[in-house]
Amino acid sequence: MPAFFATLGSPLGISFRRARYRRLSRLGFKFFAIILSINVAISVAVFLSVSYSIDRGFLDYLNQAQERRAMRLAEGLTARWQQHQNWDWLEHDPLRWPTIIYHELGRGDDERPSPLGEAQDFALRAPDGRFIVSPRHAEDTPTSWHWMPLIASEEEIGSLGFRPPQEILKRMENRFLDRQRSNLSLIIISLGIASLLLAGGLSWWLGRRARTLATGALRLTKGDYHIRLPVRGRDELSGLARDFNVLAATLEANRDARARWVSDTAHELRTPLAVLRGEIEAMQDGIRPLNVDNLGSLAQEVSQLERLVTDLRLLSQSDAGALDIQLAPLDMSDSLQHHLNDARRWLEDTQFTLTDTLMPELYINGDAQRLRQLWHNLLDNSCAYTTEPGTLHVTLTRQHDEAVLIWEDSAPGVPEQELARLTERLYRVEGSRNRSSGGSGLGLSIVSALVYAHGGHLDASASPLGGLRWTLRFPLLSPT
Repeated sequence: MPAFFATLGSPLGISFRRARYRRLSRLGFKFFAIILSINVAISVAVFLSVSYSIDRGFLDYLNQAQERRAMRLAEGLTARWQQHQNWDWLEHDPLRWPTIIYHELGRGDDERPSPLGEAQDFALRAPDGRFIVSPRHAEDTPTSWHWMPLIASEEEIGSLGFRPPQEILKRMENRFLDRQRSNLSLIIISLGIASLLLAGGLSWWLGRRARTLATGALRLTKGDYHIRLPVRGRDELSGLARDFNVLAATLEANRDARARWVSDTAHELRTPLAVLRGEIEAMQDGIRPLNVDNLGSLAQEVSQLERLVTDLRLLSQSDAGALDIQLAPLDMSDSLQHHLNDARRWLEDTQFTLTDTLMPELYINGDAQRLRQLWHNLLDNSCAYTTEPGTLHVTLTRQHDEAVLIWEDSAPGVPEQELARLTERLYRVEGSRNRSSGGSGLGLSIVSALVYAHGGHLDASASPLGGLRWTLRFPLLSPT
């Protein structure tokens, strides 16, 4: 999938619409070929292994059965020789041989004929090597037969020969192979049809879902971030569709935020520039005199414009991970206490009551200058949006391995649905906690960036004092 999106982003993305159908066609063909090949390979492997197992097992069974029949026939022939004391009775009347075979080998076999009990599969020789009953077929070679000596009264009276099972199977081989080839052909044809249906169904199902993903990705490359894919089931493709929708929603939100950011930034820059332009034109037209007071007014507007540009630069550096921050062990309690002491003198003149409860010696990895900027922005936000006379309470405690700072002020408060957006850039709450003198709307965004640059975290909530509560958490240094 990464290669898929890489193709979308490449210059070849222009011809993607035509190429994707080729890819899907190849995908379906690959599925068909793979499924068919695997099924055929498995069938052939199973057929060969089962055939080999059956051949070996059946051959072993035939060998043992043939030996048992030969031993039974040998016992009967020995008993008959002891009765006649020679083989003349059989040699002069060879028609007795099939009867003897049937009589001796029929016992225990339920009188059922067996291919291993046929008369032509046995032969009998006298002790001098002369055949009493010779092999029936001219192509038989007695040397390839198995021979069993016949013993009576510790004297060899002859030998019984029997055809090996391999020789017996030769006459059934052609019929067996023809039947197996026919069965294998039926298996291959059935497997081919099943594989065709399976591969066709899978390629259609996967191709349809892949086309949906490809169409959505193509629309994303054209800037249509409203596209959403249907999510069906809980498989990997459904998970991919969900991830795609999250990606589309994120891109849409980023585009809207970028557009809003550019618009708000232009608005914030336009205000001080318009004031500067009006002041300068008034001086050029002689409406306002060029004196120290009017130049001081211009300097204030320039300072405001400079602060805005500085804040924008800090946020852009934070986004790029290039924020200039020098972390070193420092006492967070001491840094905060000094800033609050400096602020307490002028807060009293603005009818603002400041109380604090700070636990001493809480060391973190921090940048002293950036922390002062952080305290300053929090204080400016409270002063700008709190109705006079106001109250500000600051608490610093230790919880486990974190330093927890609670910064809360008095009314007015912030609606709960607006709390999560307070750190958005240039965002101002509609209502009583919004003033035209409230600044550029970047202060809390800078607070968030500085907190995260120190490895911390912050949350906004309603304050018991009636205003806003900020909870900032910073990781403490280990005792070592």
